[in-house]
Amino acid sequence: MSKPYELLIFDWDGTLADSVGRIVLAMNQAAERAGEAPSAEDAIKGIIGLALGEAIWTLYPHLEPLQVERFRQHYADVYMALDQQPSPLFDGVVESLDAFRAHGYRLAVATGKARRGLDRVLKANGWEDFFDITRAADETRGKPHPLMLEEILAHCRAEPGQALMVGDSAFDLQMANNAGMHSVAVGYGAMSLQALAEFGPQVCIDHFSQLREWLAGSAQLSIPR
Repeated sequence: MSKPYELLIFDWDGTLADSVGRIVLAMNQAAERAGEAPSAEDAIKGIIGLALGEAIWTLYPHLEPLQVERFRQHYADVYMALDQQPSPLFDGVVESLDAFRAHGYRLAVATGKARRGLDRVLKANGWEDFFDITRAADETRGKPHPLMLEEILAHCRAEPGQALMVGDSAFDLQMANNAGMHSVAVGYGAMSLQALAEFGPQVCIDHFSQLREWLAGSAQLSIPR
């Protein structure tokens, strides 16, 4: 049986790693250091996936560029302190990624994390050389601009129709749409499946292992309306 896709591209925070709660905490601790009011949890979840500077500016649009840069440094300091032990991977991620690799899929990561942070968590999981390519927000255009995915496609010599973007935020799915690529909505991360369904994913999952079952043709999954 042929594979429906050749290349699987994953967001990191909220898709592979259970880090959303830590991001919310770090953002509000950074806000306190910056002298800003805390943001609501849902508001912070709504910016996960953006490059950090854009995320801060979205939450605090009155900040000047220098203030955003200071806020960014506060966040980096706080998050590093909180993330001495990197956030755990979601249940089923390791087994599923190993199975995807064994079945001949090419694997990639497209994340709103900075390269330094991504390299750190890849090393912590022993995945320095596991993915075919990884792209971080500070080395390309941030989500939902499609450049990150276009660079991954070029590296893997794949067409958009051969690739699948898997993510838990509107920015992941919008990026896939902008690149002419299919997507899978993850409902256990930053945003609900109901909110993600409007962006036209091929399927919605609420456990990572469902992706493996769906790709193998052994699961019929619906899209919330």
